[in-house]
Amino acid sequence: MPLPQNWQHNRVTEEINIYRQALSGTYLKGMKTQVINGQPSYKKPGLTQALIVAAICIAYILLSTALIGFKMDQVILCLIFIFCYFVAKLTRRFILGFSIFIIYWIIFDLMKAFPNYLFHSVHMEDLYNTEKSLFGIETNGVRLTPNEYWLQHTTTFLDVMTGFFYICWVPVPLLFATYLFFTRREQFLQFALTFFLVNIIGFIIYYTFPAAPPWYIQQHGFQFIPKTPGNTAGLARFDHYFGIQMFKGLYEKSSNVFAAMPSLHSAFPLIVFYYGVKNKLGYINILFACVAVGIWFSALYTSHHFTLDVMAGISCAILAIALLQYLVRKNKTMIKFMHMMMRVTAPTPKNPLQEVL
Repeated sequence: MPLPQNWQHNRVTEEINIYRQALSGTYLKGMKTQVINGQPSYKKPGLTQALIVAAICIAYILLSTALIGFKMDQVILCLIFIFCYFVAKLTRRFILGFSIFIIYWIIFDLMKAFPNYLFHSVHMEDLYNTEKSLFGIETNGVRLTPNEYWLQHTTTFLDVMTGFFYICWVPVPLLFATYLFFTRREQFLQFALTFFLVNIIGFIIYYTFPAAPPWYIQQHGFQFIPKTPGNTAGLARFDHYFGIQMFKGLYEKSSNVFAAMPSLHSAFPLIVFYYGVKNKLGYINILFACVAVGIWFSALYTSHHFTLDVMAGISCAILAIALLQYLVRKNKTMIKFMHMMMRVTAPTPKNPLQEVL
């Protein structure tokens, strides 16, 4: 749903003021301007902004080191941010827009310092029995969970297919976000904030309802073993087929094994599909729908999630979408935040006076 009707009028009015300030030789907030061929041109950020960015990066590295130990990932993330922020106007507004995703990643990474099983007991047997009761499959007189059934019916084709589907949760949302950023910035911000919101909802559930994944029960039964490392489970067959360690490397970075409920991997593609439909992307939405269904099946086939986890992830996505759409229409703080983000991610204005005319 769009922002209030006067959104575009206010934005254009503000850009007119910016343009007039530039022509008169004044300064934008924190950003020097000059006029070239009658158009405002933005210089690189000054010393003050450089010091602020440096301070934030140093504080992040120190905090992360204190909580979870030093990792090169932290330094690389800061270097990417610094490079994008200072190299050009385009990269600066791009990294500022994608800072929503960066904040999500930082929160996710720091969760390693606070394992959810320290706050509530881990659900295993109750979740397993409920899964078997609701979705169990009878095989030779034995009732199996869908995970157990597919573990007995693996094929090379499904191993490869599910591996490709499951890895899509990373590039598909990011590529789609990039597309929206350059074509529909307001929709990009709504998409990014929905992505962030669904993760916050998921994190809250992680800490109130810690849950073991199916592969854990397959390997350890219902015995709780703290500090259990991440496991590729059925995705190991994909790595083995291609002779790589792609999923092994990803799951070694897992913040918490006992965070299977809800499946946020199942939530992300539904959010992509929703915004694809909302923006009338036509046949590309068929691809988004296939990716969503493929990831849902892959979660079961590879024993990373129960059906209940997948359904919970889908429910979280629906809740996040509905909540964000409500906030961008009714919540003044969210509207102001959207306004601010539209401003800092805006391209260099050409002549907004001509736009109005």
